[in-house]
Amino acid sequence: MLREVRSLARLETVQYSMEKVITTEVGQGALGFLFGDRLLFVAHGEVIAGIDLEKLGADQMWVENGVLMVRLPEAEIFVATLDNQLSYVYDRETGILKRGDVTLESLARKAAEDEIEKAAVADGILDTAQKNAESYLYRLLRQLGFQEV
Repeated sequence: MLREVRSLARLETVQYSMEKVITTEVGQGALGFLFGDRLLFVAHGEVIAGIDLEKLGADQMWVENGVLMVRLPEAEIFVATLDNQLSYVYDRETGILKRGDVTLESLARKAAEDEIEKAAVADGILDTAQKNAESYLYRLLRQLGFQEV
């Protein structure tokens, strides 16, 4: 069932493909061998960043002394997601007296998405996205006939 349709005006300017190994565990400790549950998850994912052109209002574009001035919105993360074809559970250890926690893999997947996004931000994805957007829009506006941007 379709729940929502929205218009988007996003300029995606960079994509990172990443791999992270995530350990998720419950009930570990002195009696972990009896009651613990531990999962080792290999996550492959991608993070896409760019600028949202919908945030570019008329007040952010003006001509000053024959030069087109544009104040771009800040770069943002659009997508941080796992590739389910490539991500997998590498190992799982369940205590002797414990049934496997059915939510453990879901917790690992969520943690993996968060870690992949954090790693991309730490690596400078937002700066790269901003620079790529500036470069692309500069070339586009020049091709549209603006001599100085």
